[in-house]
Amino acid sequence: MHIWSWQGFFEYLFNPFLLEGALNTLWLTAASLACGLALGVVLALMRLSRNKALAYAASGYCWLFRGTPLLVQLLIIYTGLPLFGIRFSVWQAALLGLSLNEAAYLSEIVRAGILAIGKGQREAGFALGLSRLQVFRTITWPQAMRIIIPPLGNSVNGLLKTTSVASVISMEELLRRTQILIQERFLVLELFLAAAFWYLVMTTCWEFVQRRLEARYGRAYATEAADHR
Repeated sequence: MHIWSWQGFFEYLFNPFLLEGALNTLWLTAASLACGLALGVVLALMRLSRNKALAYAASGYCWLFRGTPLLVQLLIIYTGLPLFGIRFSVWQAALLGLSLNEAAYLSEIVRAGILAIGKGQREAGFALGLSRLQVFRTITWPQAMRIIIPPLGNSVNGLLKTTSVASVISMEELLRRTQILIQERFLVLELFLAAAFWYLVMTTCWEFVQRRLEARYGRAYATEAADHR
């Protein structure tokens, strides 16, 4: 009875077909993060708006996408919307579903970062004659980034692994390509461990990037804290 094959594990660890799936995972993560963050910032500003209609609309969006599973959202986009004549390719459906879902969570992170900045700092900006946009761009947002980056980094880490859910709509990311190879070679444990290895490599690389970002945005505050000692 076949249990484990070191030869099979190392053979498929660097298999081009599997590595291309890992690159697809990275591309899908980066694209979903960019779209989700852009929409998340808009949603956060809508929730902080004095316009109740905008605030309620953003709250409803977050309630909907945070309260339903991503898997269900992807299936609705890919298999449900075509019933109404709205069709997306596998790539488009995966990107749209992940972006919309991620935006709901990122909006809360952004909103929390903005709310953490003291009201007095914004009022000081207005007193200097700055417009709302200038106050946000030069005072609020740079300080909020220091607070946003740690939880944002954790979200990116989670998103990188969550892309595996897109395999249910035949998106050929890392997990889907692993499943295809398993159906051909029947090396179940070896191939799943090879996929796990590449997920671990990608998340570890991101941790280094996150630390650099945190150090960069926290540098000014660390210097200021040292000066007060």
